[in-house]
Amino acid sequence: MSAAIGAAALAGAAVLAPAQAADQNYPTRPVTMIVPFAAGGPTDVVARSLAESMRKSLGQTVVVENVGGAGGTIGTARVAKASNDGYTVLLMHIGFSTAPALYRKLSYDQANDFQPIGLTVDVPMTMIARENFPANNIKEFLTYIKANAGKLSMANAGIGSASHLCGLMFMSTIGAEFQTIPYKGTAPAMNDLLGKQVDFMCDQTTNTTGQIKAGKVKAYAVTSKTRVPSLPDLPTLDESGLKDFSVGIWHGLWAPKGTSPAIVAKLESALKAGLDDPAFKQRMNELGAIVLADKATPAALDTLVKSETAKWGAVIKKAGVYAD
Repeated sequence: MSAAIGAAALAGAAVLAPAQAADQNYPTRPVTMIVPFAAGGPTDVVARSLAESMRKSLGQTVVVENVGGAGGTIGTARVAKASNDGYTVLLMHIGFSTAPALYRKLSYDQANDFQPIGLTVDVPMTMIARENFPANNIKEFLTYIKANAGKLSMANAGIGSASHLCGLMFMSTIGAEFQTIPYKGTAPAMNDLLGKQVDFMCDQTTNTTGQIKAGKVKAYAVTSKTRVPSLPDLPTLDESGLKDFSVGIWHGLWAPKGTSPAIVAKLESALKAGLDDPAFKQRMNELGAIVLADKATPAALDTLVKSETAKWGAVIKKAGVYAD
């Protein structure tokens, strides 16, 4: 080796060493978990519980930052453009897969701007209505809404939200359309349902379980293939006649593309430890969410995103619903 080549090699090693050392020592400061929806919503509930459980493994605080708007795409774009040093991650739900079909223009590339870390939880949804809605069970509910479709309003948390997606699938399945009322988040949608200003909605158990158990809304069914242990009296839509109807709102964790393998491995390890934390599992069980500990890997999340993007792209195209 010539003196020149040797010097160049040593110089290169000197440049790489600090970065490699930083990766091995990660994290040395708080990690920010971006939730692309308003505080207090279903995804925010999952994020705050997960952030606390991951803190124990990472040895650093995980700060949840809500960056809402445009069906979650504003917060998602924030992470796509963030530094790939592992200090900014995204907790997003199924909307990650539906955005490419819903939005004609996105400021990020869903397929190429993110590094998957792993799946976290799958949250069933519930079909609920205002407390004084005429129907008393799922059979009466389906009969009534089909007969009065043009007169009824169905709330959702905004285009691209979980409740919006569930509504699209539900209307497509039963062959009826309702006046859909989009809100800027789950909280205002629920407030108007509680205030009897809208008729019904489909939303995640993480947001509806408390209201159902308090008797403040009427609950008719869950969207999962099997009954939810925390709401055992509610039948599934599948067993109620809507064969093969299933909408689960899975959530995943991503980092910006280019995050080093060493940091990805640490985040994956912290995620698995967080999902296995007894306090986290108990909280999710209370809210009807299914912890996906066996799928907390980059490969599992990547595979699901690809299949869900294709599935929901077809549903959205059929519905002809697009956001600007």
